[in-house]
Parts: sequence; structure tokens; C-alpha cells
Amino acid sequence: MSNLFDLTGRTALVTGANTGLGQAIAIALARAGADIVAAGRSDASETAQAVAEAGRGFHFVQADFGSTADVQRVVDAAIAFRGRLDVVVNNAGIIRRADSLDVTEDDWDAVVNTNMKSVFFVSQAAARYMAKHGGGKIINVASLLSFQGGIRVPAYTASKSAVAGITHALANEWAALGINVNAIAPGYFETNNTAPLRDDPNRAPAILARIPAGRWGVPDDLAGAAVFLASAASNYVHGIVLPVDGGWLAR
Repeated sequence: MSNLFDLTGRTALVTGANTGLGQAIAIALARAGADIVAAGRSDASETAQAVAEAGRGFHFVQADFGSTADVQRVVDAAIAFRGRLDVVVNNAGIIRRADSLDVTEDDWDAVVNTNMKSVFFVSQAAARYMAKHGGGKIINVASLLSFQGGIRVPAYTASKSAVAGITHALANEWAALGINVNAIAPGYFETNNTAPLRDDPNRAPAILARIPAGRWGVPDDLAGAAVFLASAASNYVHGIVLPVDGGWLAR
């Protein structure tokens, strides 16, 4: 059974792997056997160290996913690292909080370009390679706000709802090519993005009260879902958006 989850010899590209959820996913894939290519704007030295401690190779590519200018270069670099690309995790994302009456067009575009547009075009560039080389796994990072509206984050909600739709659409087209496209939808996790919520004396306890598990998630809680969707264990799984939310949606 353990062989189903073994990623030895695979290469995984993880965007936004310098901290938080992306870092935890990259480390989990490395511990399962994958070599890691991390791409993003910020230094990923902590991730590199953890991947090295897992005995796997690591390569960092500086890139800004606020536009599509770096997409092909990142995918080409990931392929060149070990001569293959087996797994892509589209994790890079941003959030801008404001009342919907006050959201600016610049903030809207920044969020949508990073969280939605780059997901599609990274996936497309990777799939063009995977379709010619036996398939692969694409994992998008969605959100509870792929299912719900949220408060004061309309662009984020729009982008993450779109991530779910993109996941479904690409799974329909690419399953026959041997490419599994799925998504993970994290709930309320302890990350930099949620610091304003965790510091809010009103919203923090209200959020916690609704989580059946009785706690906020920590990045390592995504490890199992990520390895599952990256591995042979999910070979017949296409187009799902898997909540990892402590039971939030069930409530």
C-alpha cells in the first residue's frame, strides 16, 4: 500500500513554496520522495533546507505570478532540473481585504491575476509537456471561498471560485491524456494571510466556534491530501475540490 504514495523519482513544481501552505506541501512531497522546484517572489531557503533534510533535490526559480510573463520560464526550468515534470502545485496566491464598496480595480486585478490567471497558464504550460510524456498530476489550491462568499474579500472569493471551475474544466479535457487535475480547499489555517482574522477579537472566536475540530488548521494538515493527489493513489481521481477544513463545510 505504501508504494501507492511513493513519489521517488518524481519532480514537483510548487509555486509560492517559501512559507505557509506552499512550504508545507513542498516538504510533504519531498518526504514522499519527490525532488522539488519552488517558484515565487521570495527566498525559499527554509523550504530548501527542509527538502535537503528529507534527502531530496531542490531548485528555486525567482518568479512573479502577478502576470504570465514568467510562466513558461518557470515550467521550462522545472523540466530542466531533473529532465521531467510529474507534479505541479498551483499554490501562489494573494489576498486583499476591504469592504466591497472600497475595492479598487488595481487590487482586484492583482488578486485575480495571481490567484486565477496564473493557475490556468501554469497548468497549460505544464500540461503541454505532460501530455507528451505520459501524463502527470496538477493540484490547484482552492479555498473554502470556492464554496462560500466570505466577508471583505470579493476578489479573493471570485478568484478561488474560479479555481474550482478551472479544476473541473481542465479535468474534463485532460483526464484522457493521463493528467489528473484536482484541487485542495484549505479551511481556516494559521498562515500570514489569516493573521488579521486571528488578531480580530470578534471574528477569531466566531470562526473557531464554527470549526468542529476545535482548532485552526496548521500547514502540515495539508500534507496527506497533497501526497494523495500527487501520487498513484489518486490515479482515478479527476476534478475534485477536496476540503481540508476541520469540518467547517459540514457545519
